[in-house]
Amino acid sequence: MTASLSTPTEPFAVPSGRRVRGRLRVPPSKSLTHRYFNLALLSGAPLVVERPLFADDTRLFLAALGRCGWRVEEGEEEVRLEPGPPPAEEVEISCGNAGTMLRFLVATLTVVPGRWRLDGVPRLRERPVGPLVEALRQLGARIEYLGAEGRVPLRIAGASLRGGAATLDAGESSQFLSAVLMAALRAPEKVMVEVPSLTSRPYVDVTIAAAAAFDGHVERVGPRAYRVQPSPLHGGRVRVEGDWSAACYPAAAAALTGGEVTLEGLTPDSRQGDRELLELLVEMGAETSWRAGRLQVRGGELRGVRADLANMPDQVPTLAALAPFARGETLIHNVAHLRIKESDRLDAMATELRKLGADAREGRDSLWLPGLWSAAEPPDDTVHVDPHGDHRIAMSLALVGLRRPGVVVDHPEVVAKSYPGFWRDLQKIV
Repeated sequence: MTASLSTPTEPFAVPSGRRVRGRLRVPPSKSLTHRYFNLALLSGAPLVVERPLFADDTRLFLAALGRCGWRVEEGEEEVRLEPGPPPAEEVEISCGNAGTMLRFLVATLTVVPGRWRLDGVPRLRERPVGPLVEALRQLGARIEYLGAEGRVPLRIAGASLRGGAATLDAGESSQFLSAVLMAALRAPEKVMVEVPSLTSRPYVDVTIAAAAAFDGHVERVGPRAYRVQPSPLHGGRVRVEGDWSAACYPAAAAALTGGEVTLEGLTPDSRQGDRELLELLVEMGAETSWRAGRLQVRGGELRGVRADLANMPDQVPTLAALAPFARGETLIHNVAHLRIKESDRLDAMATELRKLGADAREGRDSLWLPGLWSAAEPPDDTVHVDPHGDHRIAMSLALVGLRRPGVVVDHPEVVAKSYPGFWRDLQKIV
């Protein structure tokens, strides 16, 4: 289903005071969909992707494949990708505000023949690519900044990546490393990447597993280095597993409201890092169990926690939404990289929670949130909250509204970036 058919554009008044109950099938993984599309471009081989995520970000990637000469055929539950001849002229590709797509293509287009130009919306131009470009240049790639240093727009000479050794600072984003590792699979020479700093490591594990599905081999060499031996990548057919990042919202809703939700389509042993939110929900007082391949989450009285979310940054807003209702204090730390996402998520979440009457205090890389509403009723005046153009802020503020009456989310359409059916699913379970 397209975003336009399932995502409201008028301010959304969150239904409050009800317990979450019901069953949902979670959407397909955005992370894996991006990786499969990227690996298809690298392989140059026909591919069928079963149950991809159709959302704003992934449709931008499909459009990019079309710009690269590929034929794209969408079905209800799959997409067929067929390679074609590379364009003769320089091609401009718009990445919108899709940071994952941008970083993957910065690396991938250095091994794809052609002349390429990458750009995006103003917010994407603020998001860094400097460490990625520097590492690719060490491997022989020819990349030119067309504006500010370290930012898009970029001009890329295709088929310029040679191989060799590079040092990459991935402290701002693991996507830098994932991008280099995937592109290295098609380099003319072996690639060794030293990584002195890395955040969100589980996403790199997702990349390595995705590459293996195409017969690509990435080897981890000690705690801070990776080696890639280039080899042909094969197409065929792949299937996208359920999205743990999306599943966290209904799971958190059940924990917050004392309700119960059953989630289908998840892989219990998934490499997706966001599945670790389950452990935090249990630590806070929820109960979780697996029955017949389905995840069940049941809520209870919430307790505050101290959480290092360096490897799970997308769930910082989710945990922040629960914190005002949890007994005690919650401290989220080691998440400075959250300031360079679709929004400055630390500032955005703190600002909107304070607007609703909660207390939220920012540090350079942290949020401190006392449980003001664990024993006292929250305010009930109507407040319009701003998601700051960020899908994860919008969905997290909706969680707050399940217990704090009067929450109206402006610009609810931003969820179409990753979870177009979010508002429909929320109404289904409340």
